[in-house]
Amino acid sequence: MKKPLPEDRQHRCVQKRRYRTQGDALDAALLAGVECERTAYRCPLCGQWHLTKSKTGGSRS
Repeated sequence: MKKPLPEDRQHRCVQKRRYRTQGDALDAALLAGVECERTAYRCPLCGQWHLTKSKTGGSRS
């Protein structure tokens, strides 16, 4: 798989919701009921926080 070009990364960033803090991002995941399926990361482009699919993807009961 090729590395994304800078303009591809920026396009992805613009399309995602941005959160001021990691806590805000994780709270949003909790409210949406997907806290086990998402992790938060600081975006190197905008400096804010986005949610992404978790690599572990825990199961919900």
